[in-house]
Amino acid sequence: MARPQKNGKKNFVTQSLDSKISKLVHDLLNERPGRSVRDITVFETLKYVQSHDLSLQRMKKILLEKSIQKALVLIEADEIENGYASNNSVVEIQNRTDLVEVEDSNAMNNTVVNLWNIKPASKAATANESLNSVTESPKKKYSTVAQEAVIKNEAKENKERTRKRTKEPSISGLNKRQKVDKDRSPPNASLSQLGGMDEIITDLLEVIGIPILHPEIYLSTGVEPPRGVLLHGPPGCGKTTIANCLAGDLKVPFLSVSAPSIVSGMSGESEKKIRELFEEARSLAPCLIFLDEIDSITPKRDGAQREMEKRIVAQLLTCIDELSMEKTNNKPVIIIAATNRPDAIDPALRRAGRFDREICLNVPSEESRGYILKSITKNLKISGDFDYKKLAKMTPGYVGADLKALATAAGLAAIKRIFCSLSAAQNETESKIEDVEIMDIDDINEQKENNERNENKDQNHLETQNILKETKKKSLDDTTQLSNIQNFLLKYSKPLKAHELQGLSVEFDDFLTALPTIQPTAKREGFATVPDVTWSSVGALSKVRIELHMSIVQPIKRPELYERVGITVPGGVLLWGPPGCGKTLLAKAVANESHANFISIKGPELLNKYVGESEKAVRQVFTRARASVPCIIFFDELDALIPKRDASLSESSSRVVNTLLTELDGLNDRKGIYVIGATNRPDMIDPAMLRPGRLDKTLFIELPNSVERFDILKAVIRTHNTPLSKDVDLERIANDERCKNFSGADIAALVREAGIMTLKKKFYTNISKGDESIEKELSDEENEIEVTAIDFDNALKNVKPSVTESDRMKYKELSQTLDN
Repeated sequence: MARPQKNGKKNFVTQSLDSKISKLVHDLLNERPGRSVRDITVFETLKYVQSHDLSLQRMKKILLEKSIQKALVLIEADEIENGYASNNSVVEIQNRTDLVEVEDSNAMNNTVVNLWNIKPASKAATANESLNSVTESPKKKYSTVAQEAVIKNEAKENKERTRKRTKEPSISGLNKRQKVDKDRSPPNASLSQLGGMDEIITDLLEVIGIPILHPEIYLSTGVEPPRGVLLHGPPGCGKTTIANCLAGDLKVPFLSVSAPSIVSGMSGESEKKIRELFEEARSLAPCLIFLDEIDSITPKRDGAQREMEKRIVAQLLTCIDELSMEKTNNKPVIIIAATNRPDAIDPALRRAGRFDREICLNVPSEESRGYILKSITKNLKISGDFDYKKLAKMTPGYVGADLKALATAAGLAAIKRIFCSLSAAQNETESKIEDVEIMDIDDINEQKENNERNENKDQNHLETQNILKETKKKSLDDTTQLSNIQNFLLKYSKPLKAHELQGLSVEFDDFLTALPTIQPTAKREGFATVPDVTWSSVGALSKVRIELHMSIVQPIKRPELYERVGITVPGGVLLWGPPGCGKTLLAKAVANESHANFISIKGPELLNKYVGESEKAVRQVFTRARASVPCIIFFDELDALIPKRDASLSESSSRVVNTLLTELDGLNDRKGIYVIGATNRPDMIDPAMLRPGRLDKTLFIELPNSVERFDILKAVIRTHNTPLSKDVDLERIANDERCKNFSGADIAALVREAGIMTLKKKFYTNISKGDESIEKELSDEENEIEVTAIDFDNALKNVKPSVTESDRMKYKELSQTLDN
């Protein structure tokens, strides 16, 4: 009974306000004689009533405007009823054809008086009843527009009041499960679609498959099943794909959530989404929850910048802890998370009982890439022999996403090849038809010129035919200038037929064509790749080559042989010697020979002026190497990164040295990671770096002798395809006294300088005078350019050895010191 009294009181207040406003509007009209209701505005009336009644200044403006509008409408109707309207109003009324002449009964005034004196149950019902009585009365003469305005306002207020009373939920307030019915069915994928991931699939089936499909095993033994698995690795390795395929094979509900979609701008909404997600998972158990890019919502709480991030991590930890078998009605709910930044996740998530198992998806090896290629090309229309092993060997550093992009690019190359062949065939056919048409036109023109020369009509016809012939030739020339694809699209505007599509297939050569256009993700993300330097590019250094083979190449190729003699820890090698002797070239050749991934680090590039950043960069290098095993890390200019730790060394540099030493033989696993260092100042390296277990093998790369210089000359010329004249004697050049103390870099500079001498002599004859023009262009008859013995002799006058005799003696003395 309380609600009707409240509504009645509200209606009474509203009616008293309307009567007060109506009285003030009448006073305004009386103060301004000669003006009708239509001559005053709502804003003018609002200022008047607020200035004459101070109590109205405390009321809401919208209420006053509604009341003023209603009063103006009623007073206008009263004026029209009693004949006090303005001339314009009278003219408007006279022009109306839909009004009926009736007797004046003053019905409107009676209705207004009744509104003031009655206390109805609801304001809307009274307003509707009064308006109905007015509109049904046959004695109306006032504006129908005013009635419609009142009806609309009252209907709107009635609808709003009814919605508030019944608390009808709006569309935005609906439950999200009712609003969007999300599909939780398992994806249409299977683990059989994947290739080169047998070990990872076995681990996932062991950790996830058995608890999901056979929870009774864990119930009978009393063992708690795992609650979560963290998949981490470089981008594009198939973390999301393998999670979807696993859910597709297990045939259980799959709740796939992108972690950033959980974050909300409202306080508490993010935590609410997490709770709703886990509540839905418990209701659908047994099921899988997949959180992609989990590092975006679970950063380390020590470095979190906002409190919301800490609350999200805490809420996720609480929800994972509640996924015990007792609370899920003995039906397991397992979480799968994916990230490529596992170190950025809060450590509390990476303990047992939450993410019990962490599985790393590394960059696929050569064998794995072969399996992935077979899986990707399974649905492709391939013709001819397809060498998977060769293609896998040519794609070092490629992950699954890169190989899929390669297959797509190969398909585009095949389509372009078919376009070219079809366009060429179409052009050849049109050219034959064109020749026939041109010949026919020439014959007709010649015949008409001989027989009907005096007839102007025939002469005009001949000119028209000649114009058509020239236009057709010109259009044909323009078409041939278009690209093959544009030409194809112009010729084949309709869909191709079955016999035209029959020859469309992907060949192995299409993959080779598309290979240079694909940049592997590993190279873009800073991960390791296999270099393209082979042993044929390296001259001499046979003794060093044997040592590197036994220390690095063979342990990577034949690890089982080394394990049989108890060699399980990979060794490290320090290459030192004068600059330009081929230390970097050796490291690249070793990586290529062993088919291992290769990370090249220029020593100073890891150093950073901010505290802790240099150590972080060192750890990141080894983290990337673990994701790319087998991997060779090459530290060039190692003395800049690991100087001797003494009183003169700064604290930041000492921390970098300590971090690198602990990464080499600390608690972290270094299996499959080989380290090669290069320096020309081994005396400046910290002695702890040279002990066994780290860089335990030091190899001195000394300057080559005459025999080795001859071997290096042949390797440089073979690598760069330098054309030599018959009078060039490489052995004589290698034994030349001027080549003494030449390093490998000096010999390469000698060959390059000889080539420049050849170009000067043959083409740039006036370059010394400032004339850059070429005296004679390169033609087919003069296509052979050869470097002569005279060019090498002139080059020896300009190229000097980079290592002096005194420096060579110092390196020999240092070698004896390190050997002892």
